[in-house]
Amino acid sequence: MQLVLLAGQSNMAGRGTVEAEDRVPHPRVLMLDRDGRWIPAVDPVHFDKPIAGVGPGRSFGLALAARDTTAVVGLVPTAVGGSSIRAWVPAGYDSATRTHPYDDAVARIRLARSSGAFVAILWHQGESDGDARGVAEYEGRLRELIARLRAETGAPNAPFLIGELGHFPEKPWTPGRAAIDSIHRLVAATTPNAAYVSAEGLTHRGDTLHFSSAAARELGRRYAAAYARLESVERH
Repeated sequence: MQLVLLAGQSNMAGRGTVEAEDRVPHPRVLMLDRDGRWIPAVDPVHFDKPIAGVGPGRSFGLALAARDTTAVVGLVPTAVGGSSIRAWVPAGYDSATRTHPYDDAVARIRLARSSGAFVAILWHQGESDGDARGVAEYEGRLRELIARLRAETGAPNAPFLIGELGHFPEKPWTPGRAAIDSIHRLVAATTPNAAYVSAEGLTHRGDTLHFSSAAARELGRRYAAAYARLESVERH
């Protein structure tokens, strides 16, 4: 199985309204459910909060399966809505959900590895770190996280794909979010086998924070396109 780690906060977990197309199973796209079972990947893929909905993970998996008709894709959801990057460290704690995002992700990574090999890590996070402290610490924390997740997945060169935060005309970015975006771009540009995934033009679900269902699906396809570009570079 080609395993894909889905990590970050709410826009990776997905908050789009689940529609009929999001519930159609694909025989070669599976997800690791909250009980550690492989089941058909239908939205919501995540289970961090009761409001989990359509995110980018499933459309990424569908795109991989379409490109390689022999591939069985296994999505490993670990995102936690509202989580700061400070919670994505060993023993890190997210008080709102009373979870340990990083430790819980590691447990699921280790379980999934018995079924295949990790081929990609998708990261969408940063809305919770746009204050002065968060911005000051973010680059170092992100670089450390990339190294730790690559080590845990057993894929030291796994493509690490960093999604752009949503930006909507009705609610311009704060200086802090703009700073986080600059860090995302810098880390993607200076980390081997990493890429920045644009969210340009994507719409929100009405709250000027979370992507709509259509936008989340498109974001997943953009992640897949970035993954394909990295694969092409590696081959050449």
